[in-house]
Amino acid sequence: SFPFVIELYGDKIYVAEYKRNHGMEEDVHEDWLQKCVDVIATTLETDQEHVFVKERKRMSHRSDNQYQKLDYGEDSFIVQENNLNFIVNLSQYLDTGLFLDHRTTRKMVGDESEGKRVLNLFSYTSSFSVYAAANGASQVVSVDLSKTYLTWSENNFKENNLSGKNYSFVHADVKQYLKTLPANSFDLIVMDPPTFSNSKRMKDILDIQRDHVELINDCLHCLSDKGVLYFSTNSRKFEIEKEKINASEIKDITKATTPFDFEGKLFRWCYKIFK
Repeated sequence: SFPFVIELYGDKIYVAEYKRNHGMEEDVHEDWLQKCVDVIATTLETDQEHVFVKERKRMSHRSDNQYQKLDYGEDSFIVQENNLNFIVNLSQYLDTGLFLDHRTTRKMVGDESEGKRVLNLFSYTSSFSVYAAANGASQVVSVDLSKTYLTWSENNFKENNLSGKNYSFVHADVKQYLKTLPANSFDLIVMDPPTFSNSKRMKDILDIQRDHVELINDCLHCLSDKGVLYFSTNSRKFEIEKEKINASEIKDITKATTPFDFEGKLFRWCYKIFK
């Protein structure tokens, strides 16, 4: 097998090797890994100094990795997606700052955002929020437990010349934050939570299989009458409990939101849920 995810950002390459029981001694594995990097660099016609290699477990930011202080140094740079700018960092963090598998979903959200009040939960670096704001959302609220990612989010907005009182960044536990929202607060919500989180900053452990019904119903409560929730999860064994969700329609859009280069390689679910 070839246990890598390879992502291209301009002339730079991000290579993630999934942690597994490979049965090799450390020095043998390092030699094998270097040979793999040689092949990747040669095949993609780039210098090895532009290849960034990470080892990761099967779950990433979406499973509550440790946060680090954000440093916009030479390792950070701007990439463009649909004429929007995003800061990525290939060396200092486990994830790059932009999940490429959701680029189709981001476009869908952007296309539906004009004049809408948009809420982005577990917002990470707020790429969904940027799409919403750039496409004319009347209000965009981004909520995350990490001050690091909220700072990154604010800088993503600045890179797109988006500013004003209609855009806010909230440092909060999403489960608790949702309980504070009145009905009819938003028209469109995006929620892409971690599979599991036991962060000390949260009041309770988050288990998305156990908690998704409550989270989704709380989102539906604060949506307007024709509001929509985009809900995504990277839990491989996830099963949505439709009969417990207070929605008029739940549409599985996993296939429709999977880019061609992720087909057969992506283990996530995505739903469009109508109030």
